[in-house]
Amino acid sequence: MAMSERVTLRWWRWRRNALKRRIDVVEAWVVLAGWVFALLGGLGAGLMAADAVERAVERQRTETRRVPAVAVEDAPGPSPARAASDHRVWAKVRWTAPDGSTHTDEARVPPRTPAGNTIPVWVNRNGDITAPPVSAGEAWLHTTLGGGLAGALAGGVVLGATWLTRLSLDRRRMAQWDAEWERIDTRRGWKTS
Repeated sequence: MAMSERVTLRWWRWRRNALKRRIDVVEAWVVLAGWVFALLGGLGAGLMAADAVERAVERQRTETRRVPAVAVEDAPGPSPARAASDHRVWAKVRWTAPDGSTHTDEARVPPRTPAGNTIPVWVNRNGDITAPPVSAGEAWLHTTLGGGLAGALAGGVVLGATWLTRLSLDRRRMAQWDAEWERIDTRRGWKTS
């Protein structure tokens, strides 16, 4: 049994070819531009998103401060197992804000904390209780995921637009072929369809 040689023509839209039409060249340029813009746009969007997340984390670190708070009342016992995973409970505490004013509010404290004990809390510029800033590992994870997702989304949007453009070009190519066949059929006086 003789083996047949199969010739694969790569990059045919870029070579000289008698059967190549203008729409084939346009499609080649659209695909090339789509991939380039998807890669560059995805990279740029990812870097900008990562930078924005990094700045937000740094702003959170500079705007929050850890201050000592005193428990005003005894904290209740541990909550049921279905509650928060850190096993802390809500209790009333009092602290002095960075501007010197005294505040009283509820904060999460260890269970059964007696009144008068000192508990560290995180406060913002206004002296209100806030969540602690994210750790270095959490900041890295947020930055990486935010940048990666933004880059993938931006690249996906560009590739989606490229795909829609190719669909439009394919429809136009098929319409041109139909018109060409119609012209050939009617010139000879017979129909193939």
